[in-house]
Amino acid sequence: MAKAPTVEDVAAHAGVSRQTVSNVLNTPDIVKPATRERVLASIDELGYRRHAAARRLRLRRSSTIGIRLDPYLGGVSGVVLDRFVHAITDRSSERGMRMLVYAARTPEEELARLAELWEGSEIDAAILTGTVRDDQRVGRLDAVGLPFISFGRPWGDDDIADPTHLWVDVDGAAGTRAATEHALQRGGFVSFLGWPSGSGTGDDRERGWREAIDASGAQGARIVSEDSVQGARHAIAAALTDDTRADAIVCASDSLAVGALLALADAGVRMPVIGFDNTPTAEALGFSSVEQRPEDVAEAVLQLLMGPTGDVVSPRRVESGEAHALITPELVIR
Repeated sequence: MAKAPTVEDVAAHAGVSRQTVSNVLNTPDIVKPATRERVLASIDELGYRRHAAARRLRLRRSSTIGIRLDPYLGGVSGVVLDRFVHAITDRSSERGMRMLVYAARTPEEELARLAELWEGSEIDAAILTGTVRDDQRVGRLDAVGLPFISFGRPWGDDDIADPTHLWVDVDGAAGTRAATEHALQRGGFVSFLGWPSGSGTGDDRERGWREAIDASGAQGARIVSEDSVQGARHAIAAALTDDTRADAIVCASDSLAVGALLALADAGVRMPVIGFDNTPTAEALGFSSVEQRPEDVAEAVLQLLMGPTGDVVSPRRVESGEAHALITPELVIR
């Protein structure tokens, strides 16, 4: 049986010192990019992998990242976060890390649970999901010193030009812009079925629709509904009663798209409906939808939180252009 490669083997192969290899594994930002890439190439070629238990003991780290398991709400669109949790668990395992999934019904419960895990040295970092404008969790986690990254923007001071925290998000505006541009091939009037104003995610998706409409000189009506099938069904039925004409409908979620399709079927009207989330429901019913690519989100989260090696938590510096990743979604046409 061949002997497993060591740090010394990697150092010799890459032509660097043992300390440089250690720096690449533990604090990659302090190593010159060219040297770092050479060491990483040697690690890949030799198949080097540190023993996780020994690493945890030596570095006094848990090699564990915490993430909340959202309450089960049913419905159409809940599978996106499920896919993300599965992907982040799979990819963190490949990097020698573990995920600790915990339950919390409210932000206060989540903060209390994270503080307990952090003080007990059970986690090295946390991933926040379900972010909202001026998210209270951000300041609280800063106060206790827990490294974290969010899937979704806090939608407040944290932005692309002047970030103060690490985050990864899906470019919702790009998704609905692509969906609207595709829908405009069917006619010059494309409606948008979205959520009430005030939701950062919802407003972003509406913005993409507006930008595509304005750029093309087309027209469109904004229709509002809560994020439910029945709510969307009633909203579209009311719009049809008001004689709001449309050549296609772009929706902020697949739940809204299903409701729109039901309302159109009730009225005997046929037109393209495009959803957002590309859930199994969209595939089963055969309507086009925007794919968020949560697997790419998971990879970007680990890159920002752990650097290119994923060996230990080593958050990237919070600098403009370096503290975030926007994942471009893909329009799946059916």
